[in-house]
Amino acid sequence: MTSQEDFIQKVIQKLNEQDIPYMLSGSFSSSLHGRPRATKDVDMVIAPTEEQVLNFIKNLGGSYYVSLAAVREAFAHHSTFNVIDNESGWKVDFIIRKDRPFSHKEFQRRCVAKIKALNVWTTSPEDTILSKLEWSKDSHSELQFSDALGVALVQWHRLDMDYLHKWAKELQVVSSLETLLKQAKQLIEAE
Repeated sequence: MTSQEDFIQKVIQKLNEQDIPYMLSGSFSSSLHGRPRATKDVDMVIAPTEEQVLNFIKNLGGSYYVSLAAVREAFAHHSTFNVIDNESGWKVDFIIRKDRPFSHKEFQRRCVAKIKALNVWTTSPEDTILSKLEWSKDSHSELQFSDALGVALVQWHRLDMDYLHKWAKELQVVSSLETLLKQAKQLIEAE
């Protein structure tokens, strides 16, 4: 059976073949920057042209399930579609990059992480925190907040606090960020 890392490598190889800019995000990214958490799916932000994304889907072949209608819908509305490995059940939720200042900045700040022997693009620790807080606000999910807290705890001394505060205002998550930073500081000081 295909491991999650092997699945991600295959998908990234197909993205690279089409020159589609991408970055891992979501729980996979928060696990890379913070506290690991098992997840069956991988979130990946992509910034393709319509031709690139259609060629990408075509080149995946029959080993993967993907709805072409969902791809077109996602491209038209800057939303999501998924690709599922038929053998293993691993899933990538592809998020078409939103056309807003934060999403563009987040993409500019992506950083490299290593999965096995492969260098992959992922969200920065700060952008991972901000995205998790935004998801938490919209979904009222404690899990999203917990993921963000895990990143803050592991990356505490490397975080760009000015950047976090600036974009927290833009994303309307100032209160959540303040709560998160207060909790992280208390936990770090208690160690």
